[in-house]
Amino acid sequence: MPSPDRGSASYRAVLALPHARTLFAAAMLARLCYGLLSLPLLLALREGTGSYTVAGAATGLFGLVSAFLGPVRARLVERRPAALMVLTVCYALLLSALAAACATHLPAPLSAGLAVLTGVFPPPVGPLMRTLWGKLTRDEAQRQRALSLDTAAESTVFAIGPVLGGLLVSLSSAPAVLMMCSTLVITGFALLATALRRTPASVRATTPTARPRSPLRAAGFTPLLALVLAAATALSLCEVALLAAWGTLTAGVLTTLFSLGGVLGGLLYGRRHWRTDLTRRPLVPAAFAPLCYLLPAVAYAPPAAGVALLLAGACTDVLLITAYQLVDRLVPEGARTEAGAWINTAYNLGAALGTAAGGVLIDRSGPPAAFAVTAGLLAACALLCAPRMLRAPTTQTSATGHRPTPDREPPHQTPAG
Repeated sequence: MPSPDRGSASYRAVLALPHARTLFAAAMLARLCYGLLSLPLLLALREGTGSYTVAGAATGLFGLVSAFLGPVRARLVERRPAALMVLTVCYALLLSALAAACATHLPAPLSAGLAVLTGVFPPPVGPLMRTLWGKLTRDEAQRQRALSLDTAAESTVFAIGPVLGGLLVSLSSAPAVLMMCSTLVITGFALLATALRRTPASVRATTPTARPRSPLRAAGFTPLLALVLAAATALSLCEVALLAAWGTLTAGVLTTLFSLGGVLGGLLYGRRHWRTDLTRRPLVPAAFAPLCYLLPAVAYAPPAAGVALLLAGACTDVLLITAYQLVDRLVPEGARTEAGAWINTAYNLGAALGTAAGGVLIDRSGPPAAFAVTAGLLAACALLCAPRMLRAPTTQTSATGHRPTPDREPPHQTPAG
């Protein structure tokens, strides 16, 4: 049974760790750009090219390139910390160039090509911040609280970002908001880099003495990615089904409930001490989530779907938090930022797959069947992944189940998209 976890692992204590507050605030500012970007990017490309088809294709390719190259960028930053600001400057300059191209109505192939090229360079703020939390926190309980806070904050940014982006576009223009995103990138990552320089050397990402293996080769990590991918696929399938079943307004409200459930569930998870071994914890939300998605298939009505989305959001965020926690157990130091980026990539890929499959399912079988397929997909994935995850070694932790601390000094050292 879980019990309250107070003292050094409270949210206030986590933020009171030396350098934590500054790093967290800078990372949140950098993340705000990613939360704002999706709608202004689509609308700016539509304005610049005169075609929703071109704008949609370019935005989709931007997302795919960004997701697939996320682990590469994270590996680069982990092994060459100076690369963070190089990526930042390239990304900001390309966003500015894209905004100018759309505002001046340059040829559509040029604007679309700039959008795809921009997707090569987004700096890895989420994976980097989660690695920093692992170096700052003293023990597993404190790390759980830190990652829960970080995931809840990130979920909040990505929930309010599209709304804020749409509001800013209505007040100015889509290219102007792209320029604003470019400024946020430079400001946020400059502050993050400055905060990192002020921390002890043990906090900063350093080049490992021996080249670490890819995190994909770590036992138990691949099935964990499969669970994350399935959770994102399920959400996207469900969103398409909601839209087909009850229209845009109701679907928007219900999707907001998913985000709310994620924030509340993540914060509640972080506040408790869990006796269940960490390697088993991702299987719990993965096993419960299918029941959530099955509810609107059985009781086909918006209230049932609202309850389902609220609970499914909690399950999804808890699954992500436990996945980030397991990175420290399963992946050797020097490859953990890359591992966090793989989790983000799995989630983004799952979201794209779910949207594509959702349209096919709705056309052929209708929304109730789509809800049922969503539940079945998650249940099957949990059953297939459970044996491999339970056999995964936990050599990265001590016998007490906590991450080993390399020194006894109070650590004055210090999250996907």
